[in-house]
Amino acid sequence: MTFVVTGGSGSLGRHVVAALPGARSVSRASGTDLVRGTGLGALRADVVVHCATSFRHEVPMARAVLASKPAHLVYISIVGCHEVPLPYYRQKLAAERVIIDSGVPHTILRATQFHSLLHKMFDGASKLPLMLVPGFRFQPVDEAEVGLELAALAQGSPSGKAPEMGGPEIREAVDFARMYLAATGKTRRLVPLKVPGATYRAYRAGGNLTPGRAVGKRTFEDYLTGSTQA
Repeated sequence: MTFVVTGGSGSLGRHVVAALPGARSVSRASGTDLVRGTGLGALRADVVVHCATSFRHEVPMARAVLASKPAHLVYISIVGCHEVPLPYYRQKLAAERVIIDSGVPHTILRATQFHSLLHKMFDGASKLPLMLVPGFRFQPVDEAEVGLELAALAQGSPSGKAPEMGGPEIREAVDFARMYLAATGKTRRLVPLKVPGATYRAYRAGGNLTPGRAVGKRTFEDYLTGSTQA
């Protein structure tokens, strides 16, 4: 089989490329723009693993990939995109529906938030003496592990919606923030942030979690210290 990975140079896609024999990476840097519809000939392959993402253009990007008519399309989505009314989550859910309705053989993997997302969030929040953190729980998962799972799915038969993939731990955001502060040597006062609205309520209710699929191995603390777990 031949493999193409969209967004193959990104933080997730590079792990997929490394795990797939002979996989080609396509991105805007390589001349393929899924939003503008240019360079789409590079998508021709038996299997396309669609890791490229956009906060505003998930649906047109999915349509561009589908137009290449792969024998198998593997798409990375987000746990809880059907419950949390965040605009980006809605984009992911809409793209899922386009893929399902297309008739193209596909596999959709929903994963929880990546360790790197929490790290970036805490980096930004720690710039102030009072460190505001979300007042709800996370279940972060390692990007490399998700990349390996996507590669395994790409080498199998299309399975529709694959079992979700969540990180090994479910904790309040303040707990993860304490790990971040300990790892970086920073001292900040942590303030859980509660905001009105449906999005916060959905997060607080655990809409972004998949406790029955806590299959990840590498914890957030492992990620911060650069350690791995066999």
